[in-house]
Amino acid sequence: MTELHKSKAAVWALLLLFSILWFYSLDMRTLVPTDEGRYAEMAREMFATGDWITTRLNGIKYFEKPPLQTWMTALAFHAFGIGEWQARLWTGLCGLFGILLSAYTARRLFGERVGFNTGLVLGSSLLWVGLGHFNTLDMGLAAMMNIALCSLLIAQRKDATPAESRRWMLACWAGMGLAVLSKGLIGLVLPGAVLVLYTLFARDWAMWKRLNFAGGVPLFLAITAPWFILVSMKNPEFPHFFFIHEHFERFTTKVHHRTGPWHYFIPVLLLGIIPWLAMLPQSLWHAWRERTPGFQPKLMLLIWAVFIFFFFSISNSKLVSYILPIFPALAILIACYLEDASRKVLLINAGLIALLSTVGLVLAPRFASLASSSYDKPLFQAYVPWAIAAGAVGLAGGLLAIAWAKRRRDWSFAALAISSFLLVLLLIAGHEPLGRYKAGTEHLAAIKAELAPDTPVYAVGLYEQALPFYLGRTLTLVEHADEMDFGLQQEPQLWIPSYETFAAKWSAEARAGKKSLAIVRPDMLAKMQKDNLPIRIIAQDPRRVIVTNAVQDKPAS
Repeated sequence: MTELHKSKAAVWALLLLFSILWFYSLDMRTLVPTDEGRYAEMAREMFATGDWITTRLNGIKYFEKPPLQTWMTALAFHAFGIGEWQARLWTGLCGLFGILLSAYTARRLFGERVGFNTGLVLGSSLLWVGLGHFNTLDMGLAAMMNIALCSLLIAQRKDATPAESRRWMLACWAGMGLAVLSKGLIGLVLPGAVLVLYTLFARDWAMWKRLNFAGGVPLFLAITAPWFILVSMKNPEFPHFFFIHEHFERFTTKVHHRTGPWHYFIPVLLLGIIPWLAMLPQSLWHAWRERTPGFQPKLMLLIWAVFIFFFFSISNSKLVSYILPIFPALAILIACYLEDASRKVLLINAGLIALLSTVGLVLAPRFASLASSSYDKPLFQAYVPWAIAAGAVGLAGGLLAIAWAKRRRDWSFAALAISSFLLVLLLIAGHEPLGRYKAGTEHLAAIKAELAPDTPVYAVGLYEQALPFYLGRTLTLVEHADEMDFGLQQEPQLWIPSYETFAAKWSAEARAGKKSLAIVRPDMLAKMQKDNLPIRIIAQDPRRVIVTNAVQDKPAS
């Protein structure tokens, strides 16, 4: 039987089906707080105001991250309208592009089969697939850093012509520039540190002569400098906040309250690399052990993965998505190891996936017990059928991989990859009831029924990250600056810092016959009731209460 990677019809059919499911899944669920709502709303505001320089959240200056993803999402809104899949489109494109570029690079360096298997590995790794459908900045950063990594690997390979090396090194510099515009200086610092470490380990000093500094540095500056200069000219407070607070203090202090132990990313990696978990240690060991004269791409990939993992592990700011840039490198190394992996290793890996899926099937019916209240218990219960379906798909993939491990290795790999990919999509789709609750979108109809174009909407003691996007308007913050504290220091007129001031304004608007709405933290509602403020509850759940000061609407004349 023809090997799977040699069948053009099979490869193109898999790619087409994979792409259809990949993009279709971008529109399966509500944008959930915090990241998805935040970055969708920032792009909506950019699109609505036409200000492409000063990034804002809830109408307030927001300089925590550079604007590349906000630009791309605003362009998606311009081209396709405002919606959920449009808000995730840049993330989805970056995830798919990362898979294709990694596969292409592996093919150029290690052969056709390794390239194909690289696509299977990365396109089925739980963390990569999951975050490819989640509107956050780290997939964009990972994709741009992957441009830098893959371009460097292709440029420095032994059979590259001088002209080809120069072109791909320009692409490497462009990738670093786009990475900086995605999430800041780490887009340059991390690849630069990896290059230095590689040089020390490989003693490949000659490579520095082939980095094309003469063309690359001007290209890098042409990509990055214009926005940084323009935003600093319009907002003199930007440089200190962005470069000192958001880089130095984020890494060295706990200012962002995103701390975690030194081993925080170990379980993230182990779960995120499923279904290839059992092959990960051997892949890393083989890459370290294999040394060749001249440029050593496997060593470069190994250092990339290990150093970036170590860098974020010692940082005082940790989130699950931070280590995403290491996954393309790991995918290539695992695909290389698959070339020589014994049948025993394949069986262990497939058996582990089958075992984990079986455990998931057994535990899935108990998922509802995780609910913290009677209100959200049905939401957790609604997840159970999806979790069971995901477990069944994972088990089927593991069993097929076991059956095919001896005589049809490529089909064994494909079974693991396809089942893992479908498993993630099922888990994503099943989250929708919980997502709607977290986002508050169940109350949209009730809120919109009370809204007029000039109706003020207050956020009292909280900030709703998703509702502003769905309402198409910003909220006036009350006694809760949240992550917009720095921006409010620059423009304090944009919020109400004290409850007392809000209470007086709320009552005055009611006396004047001006309807106002407020989304209130539940404990703040009791305070408003105690102070006898005019209140009519129009919707509520355990996370929020929506009220109006129009206790009785005037009858129509």
